[in-house]
Amino acid sequence: MDAIQEKSAKKINGFIMILVIIALLIVDYLLFRQSIEPISVPLLIISVLLFCFISISFNGFIAVQPNDSRVIILFGKYLGTVRTTGFWWVNPFVIKKSVSLRIHNFNSEKIKVNDLHGNPIEIAAVIVWRVVDTARAIFDVQNYEQFVAIQSETAIRGLATKYAYDSAEDEKFSLRGNPQEIAEELKKEVQSRLDVAGVEVIESRISYLAYAPEIAQAMLRRQQAQAVVAARQKIVEGAVGMVEMALKALSDQNIVKLDEDKKATMVNNLMVALVSEVQAQPVINTGTLYQ
Repeated sequence: MDAIQEKSAKKINGFIMILVIIALLIVDYLLFRQSIEPISVPLLIISVLLFCFISISFNGFIAVQPNDSRVIILFGKYLGTVRTTGFWWVNPFVIKKSVSLRIHNFNSEKIKVNDLHGNPIEIAAVIVWRVVDTARAIFDVQNYEQFVAIQSETAIRGLATKYAYDSAEDEKFSLRGNPQEIAEELKKEVQSRLDVAGVEVIESRISYLAYAPEIAQAMLRRQQAQAVVAARQKIVEGAVGMVEMALKALSDQNIVKLDEDKKATMVNNLMVALVSEVQAQPVINTGTLYQ
């Protein structure tokens, strides 16, 4: 069965219909007066039927606000949607279902799920969405707002299992290290699930991300250890460069000539002084007493 597509419903300006109903009321009043003096059964029946029609006609008035719509249904058949802002009149026998076209925010609860490496994490996201096809939102899903909530949470769970919380390799995406890329991936994932409901995803982003409490302390220590290793690596790289620069400067400017043993001793002393966490204490060598 083909999906129902939104179409425009037939409508009449509400103010014009008010004038028509007022005119019908006047006609009905005149018919009623004529039907009782003298009594005329046919005119009385026409007057009563006209009054019933006028009474029912008031049910056809609708007021559509900006970013609002009315889905028109007649005896189970979809007639169309009124999106145009204003005061309108439609068939009084139809069912009019209101569908908001405004932008909505869905804030998910904190979801506990395992990431790519199997680590339990807690994640939550914000999904910004709106209805773009009112017919599909009403007829293709049971409750489109509830559908958005359930499918969004399912997409968040699926995304969390595809990426690691934090990756040590720069070429791989991670939930914490690549928020922009993850947000775009989440948007695509949610949109693919909500197309059936006529919903457009405007924006999606992770609003909360943390390790689960049972492993939070262990993961914090691991992150601290990784940070220390990375810092040490930078320090060693910088120290090696400074030692190389010092030896080259001494050699180029002929300040002192060092053999291999003295170079090794100097390198050892400089590396200890540069890499050590404790501030180095200089020792001044004034030479030997006897030459």
